[in-house]
Amino acid sequence: MKEVRDIAGIALPFVIGTAVSAYAGGGFLYSTAILITILILYSIHRHSLAMTWSMIICCMFMCGLLAAYTDSQMSYSRIDGGGLLMTKILTFGESMKNAIDAIPFDNDRTRFIAKALITGERSDIPDEVAKAFRESGGSHILALSGLHLGIIYAIVRFITRVYGNTRNSKILRSFTIISICGFYTLATGAGASVTRAFIFIIIGEWARLSGRPSGLKRIMMAALLIHLSLSPSSIRNVGFQLSYAAVAGIAYIFPWLQGFWPGNRHDDAVLTKCARWIWNSAAMSIACQITTGPIAYIYFGTFPSQFILTNLIALPLTGLIIPMTLLTLAANQSGICIRMLTYCTEWLVTALCESLSLLSTM
Repeated sequence: MKEVRDIAGIALPFVIGTAVSAYAGGGFLYSTAILITILILYSIHRHSLAMTWSMIICCMFMCGLLAAYTDSQMSYSRIDGGGLLMTKILTFGESMKNAIDAIPFDNDRTRFIAKALITGERSDIPDEVAKAFRESGGSHILALSGLHLGIIYAIVRFITRVYGNTRNSKILRSFTIISICGFYTLATGAGASVTRAFIFIIIGEWARLSGRPSGLKRIMMAALLIHLSLSPSSIRNVGFQLSYAAVAGIAYIFPWLQGFWPGNRHDDAVLTKCARWIWNSAAMSIACQITTGPIAYIYFGTFPSQFILTNLIALPLTGLIIPMTLLTLAANQSGICIRMLTYCTEWLVTALCESLSLLSTM
């Protein structure tokens, strides 16, 4: 817990400073800088542990102010061009969209949903389908996010188990995972939520290799600091805010809600395990909604009342659709596309769309 508090003591003042500068503008920056400078000088004069921490907090707050202000003036967070490598990566992203279009699905809706889930391209989705997702509280399913990269990460991590358990094998495995996830992040446009998930993956793999603790709270605070250091202007991005708010709900509220179910999961019977899984899924949805709901309402003016049912149905189906689509895509590109794969993918997408369409009418 002490390490989490230490990381939070460094990260949170930087985040607050970034937010203040991003929303308050430069005029507030200068007056605040003078005040913080006085506090730092006072801390150095007193030279106690409490004053040292006060100085660190003030310095990080100041760094956040300056970073966001400099970013707004110089716009160094925006990538122009990116060179040959970036061009190749973006070309691959377009090729992936074309490859999904080439899969012989019977229903165009399946193709559009699959393309949205894998590449983030949502422009082809019919209005009635988009409306059903939005009104049921499932819009986050179509928006490429940490959920989607998390599924990709789980697939790659499972496949790379064949590398073995030696030290060199673990290093190679982490390198492979980070490379593939990083390539996918860039190929799909490196949105704020996907970038957040990628930073989580890097920190998690580094912690695993170094043997350091890798609790969600530690990773979230470290990722928040790194993300805003690289791109301070992201603080104003709604995807960034919703993504970190959701993780905060999972890290701080979900364990408390999860504890309401009595007993030990290792002692559960089969039916009790199913009931516990349903409760845990509902608890996670509630935790995320508590932290993301106010932000979503401020920006979009909506608050879906059936979000628990939506997530209980949509998240497991999404977790099946993404790997099934990738498997179908790989088989089709190899020229051995089996009708069973396209049928299964189509059935899963239909189940997702029809379920959310029904929930949107409730």
